[in-house]
Amino acid sequence: MVRAGGEIDLPTAPRLLHRLAVALEAHREVVLDLSEVTFMDCSGLGLLVQARNQAARHQADQCGGRLVRRGVGRPVARLLKLTGLSRRLSASL
Repeated sequence: MVRAGGEIDLPTAPRLLHRLAVALEAHREVVLDLSEVTFMDCSGLGLLVQARNQAARHQADQCGGRLVRRGVGRPVARLLKLTGLSRRLSASL
C-alpha cells in the first residue's frame, strides 16, 4: 500500500510517482490510499495516469499489475469524476 497525504501538486507529485513506480515493480496489485489528500492538481492527475499505465503494461506482459485507489475524499473524488479517471482507476471497498 502507498499512502499519500496533504497536497499532490507540482513539487510533491514526482516523489509519489516514484514510490508508486517502485511498488508497481515489486507487487502485482498496489493500493493507493488517498484518504489524507487535501488537494490535487493536474500534476496529481498526471501521476495517476502514469501509474495506471505502468500497471496496465505489467498486466499486458502477463505478470499482472493493478493500481487500486482507496479512501478518496470529496475534493479528489470530484476531480477524478470530472476528468473521467474515476472510471479508469479501480476502487477498493
